[in-house]
Amino acid sequence: MPTKRVIAQGVVTDRQGRVLLCELTYKTEWDLPGGIVDPGEGPQATVVREVREEMGVDLPVRGLLSVNWMPPYRGWSDALLCVFDLGEQPDLVERATLQPTEIAALHWCTPDEVAQHAAPYVARHLAQVWDGQAVRRGTVVLSDGDPDPLG
Repeated sequence: MPTKRVIAQGVVTDRQGRVLLCELTYKTEWDLPGGIVDPGEGPQATVVREVREEMGVDLPVRGLLSVNWMPPYRGWSDALLCVFDLGEQPDLVERATLQPTEIAALHWCTPDEVAQHAAPYVARHLAQVWDGQAVRRGTVVLSDGDPDPLG
């Protein structure tokens, strides 16, 4: 049977409605917190584990914001991305203890800053679940960051 890469990430906001992006040590684009789902692990457990391992904090999952099919990108095969709402955490940057081999810094970003620092697929995806001030409610099905025409 074919295997597909599954990724779990989270959206965290502050009191100004900005979204948290991670400045990663292993790629130039900033990204949402999270990572690849391990075998035998669920996506929700993955985002909790990755945030704990890489940022040193435990954040509650408040719901599933989106499921996004991502086409092959820069040598990676296609993937399924599950993005969860990790809530408003205005003091997260101050509370975090970063894993230095993974995350260089955390940044609160406006939509313009997301477009400037994140990969285009991240910006497209975020625009479907975050309006630049607040996280939208409900779960959306996406294809490469855009509403799935079948979903």
